Amino acid sequence: MRKRTIFITGATAGFGLATAHLFAKNNWKVIATGRRLQRLEKLQNDYPEGIIHIAKMDLTKHADIKNTIANLPDDFKIVDCLFNNGGLALGLNPIPNIREEDWRIMVETNILGLIYTTQQMIPLLKNAGKGASIINVGSVAARFAYPGGNVYGATKAFVSQFSYNLRTDLAGSNIRVTELAPGMAKSEFMQVRTYGDKQANEDFYKGVEPILPQDIANIVWWLANQPAHININLIELMPLCQVPGKPEIIRK
Repeated sequence: MRKRTIFITGATAGFGLATAHLFAKNNWKVIATGRRLQRLEKLQNDYPEGIIHIAKMDLTKHADIKNTIANLPDDFKIVDCLFNNGGLALGLNPIPNIREEDWRIMVETNILGLIYTTQQMIPLLKNAGKGASIINVGSVAARFAYPGGNVYGATKAFVSQFSYNLRTDLAGSNIRVTELAPGMAKSEFMQVRTYGDKQANEDFYKGVEPILPQDIANIVWWLANQPAHININLIELMPLCQVPGKPEIIRK
């Protein structure tokens, strides 16, 4: 039997990296994409040849996405799971004290990058037969607003609605669609949001027990391995230190 294959965006850190490791260790082939080639090369070198295919891909560049998918090696051209994980938040300030460039990057990454990747990947997913999956990373920020969340939360609301509409468009095909919407999770999220401030990232997680990348990877694994006739529409999760509808995090 052929090995199953997962295509991951944002595979250089956090959820994407943890998911790449979990699937590769469990006899899947992995297509790992992201902007930081050195990190992708390190991931690839952790496994025997032919397990992980890497590609430097910037979700803000439509040509990058098209070229990456068009030039996949023959033995990676049947894809069983698309994990649309790549995304980011930029800036903490409320409107109008914002940087318009941040808005542009979030829209191009979280919305356009996701839909263009999905569009290009659907033929490869259809070729996989029963049980193919698209898993889109949303956020609880799509439903629960907080100061400074503005465009980031709006992009994740788009992911939520797009996932349901995509599911409708793909009705009758072999492809399932899930929105995976986590709350506070430990990653480089706050470091990216604060333009590279590592201390801000560390401070954000002090006194809390957040969702870990491995937790998300385990959920992606569970979703991808459900019986082919089952579609999980939505998984929303938070750590216990986070309460729906409240912007404050409960810290020890």
